[in-house]
Amino acid sequence: MPDSLVYHSAPPALLPLYGKALLPKQHKPGEQTRIPDLQADLLGIATNTPALKTYQRICGFKPGSRAPITWPHILAFPLHLKLLTEKSFPLPLLGLVHLRNTIIQHRPVSAGENLDIRVTLGNQRRTDRGMEFDLITEARAAGKLIWEETSTNLFRMAGQGASGGSKNPPQLDHYPFSEAIKAPESIGRQYAKVSGDRNPIHMHALSARAFGFPRAIAHGMWSKAHALALLEQQEGWQSGPVKVSCQFKKPLFLPGTAQLNWRTGADGWDYQILNAKGDAPHLTGRIDWL
Repeated sequence: MPDSLVYHSAPPALLPLYGKALLPKQHKPGEQTRIPDLQADLLGIATNTPALKTYQRICGFKPGSRAPITWPHILAFPLHLKLLTEKSFPLPLLGLVHLRNTIIQHRPVSAGENLDIRVTLGNQRRTDRGMEFDLITEARAAGKLIWEETSTNLFRMAGQGASGGSKNPPQLDHYPFSEAIKAPESIGRQYAKVSGDRNPIHMHALSARAFGFPRAIAHGMWSKAHALALLEQQEGWQSGPVKVSCQFKKPLFLPGTAQLNWRTGADGWDYQILNAKGDAPHLTGRIDWL
C-alpha cells in the first residue's frame, strides 16, 4: 500500500497547486516512465459545502436532499490535483487528456452527510496513442463504500505498432429522444470557479488558442453532469444503485449548442451529446441500473 497524504475536514489549497502545475518536468516522459503509487485521503469532508447550490445551478440539477451523482468528483478534485502535481508524478499536467469517466453510486449521497474520500493512481498501460492511467476515487460514509469513480487520462506519445491507415469512425446511432443543450461562452469560467478545474483551455478563447484550440471548450465533466441533470428528470429514471460511464469525444466549443440524445431500456439507458447538426459526438455513454 502506498503512503497516503491525509487531510482532515478540508482539502489541500488549490492556489499553490496551480503554480506547481505550470512547472516543467525535469525529465521527458518515455517508454521507461512509470506512474508512482500515490494516494491521498480527505477525511470528514461535508457534502453540503457553500459551492453545492452553485454547482447544481450551473449543471442543471434540481435542488433537493440528495447531492448530484457527480458531486463527489468535485469534492475529490483537490486530491486529484495534489497527486498530479507531486514531484514524483512524471507527466506534465497540462499535457493530459481526459478520455473516459465511470461513476458507480451504490446509494444516493445525502446533502449534509460527511464523507471520507480516497484517491489513488493506478492501471498504467501503453496504447497506440500514448500512456494511459486511472485516477481512482472512493467515497465512504461511516466506513461503507457508497460511491466510486475511475477517470482515465492519456498522455500522448508516439505509437509503436499503430496502423498507418486512417480508421473509419464507427457508425453513429441516433436515439429516439433528444433535448437541446446551450453552452454559453462563460460556462467554462463558471464551472472552473465551482470545481477548481482552471485548465486554460476552458477559460478564454485567448488562453485556449495557446494550446491549439480556436475557442475555449467546455469541461468534459460539466457536459457529463449536465447530461445527467437532464436525464434524471425524464420519465423512467431510477433512484437506486447506478453505474454511469462515458467517453469524451470531440470538444464542445464555447459558446456552442448541442443536443442530448438518448434511448431507454429495462436495464439501462444509452446517451450521447451530439453537435448541433447531430452528425458527430461530443460524448457517448451508458447508464446501467445495478
